[in-house]
Amino acid sequence: MINRKFRTLWWVTPLLLLVFVLALLHWGGYLLIAPDQIPNKVDAAVVLQGSYLGESVRIPEGIRLLREGTADRVLLSIDNGRIWGEPLPPMARRFLQSRFGAGVSDRVEFCETGPEVNSTGDEARALVKCIQDRGWHRLLVVTSNYHTRRAGITWRRVLHEKNAFLEISMHGVEDPEYSPQRWWRERTYAKTWLLEMTKLLWTIFVPGGS
Repeated sequence: MINRKFRTLWWVTPLLLLVFVLALLHWGGYLLIAPDQIPNKVDAAVVLQGSYLGESVRIPEGIRLLREGTADRVLLSIDNGRIWGEPLPPMARRFLQSRFGAGVSDRVEFCETGPEVNSTGDEARALVKCIQDRGWHRLLVVTSNYHTRRAGITWRRVLHEKNAFLEISMHGVEDPEYSPQRWWRERTYAKTWLLEMTKLLWTIFVPGGS
């Protein structure tokens, strides 16, 4: 009887492992993605910081939401540091004016963050203060698609922590550094998945993790 159980486990275990691996390869890329339905109207689209490639799609998406009337304003999370001795906010303002026009640029506001901001949670805390200072209540948080699940968990924790009565929705854009369908087929996608999955698990299971 015992030998029979061992023989059964001998072939069942690899089969279950194979099924798990195949399921992970097929659906695993979507574990990171959890966007909300886009509201008809929000006070502002809040664009989170990211990599150069990430911001190259996040910022235009925020502007699109502004132009289409979904958002009354755009709030950009921006580092208050310097590049080649020049502060970033004035450089960002000139970029927005040259690419999107003064009419659009005038409806974009900056939330400047310092060197103490090094996580999604830190950024959320800084942005919540900027949002409250402006009297906004309904926000659409714009980030990369692979960041939506973790960012949503983190933002709702921060709002609870600060007793901030804000209505937020997470909105993800397709990012050049990630494809949920092909996450394991290209090095960049796999690297993004592994790093973000590690951060997601940390956020879920470690108290205060963000």
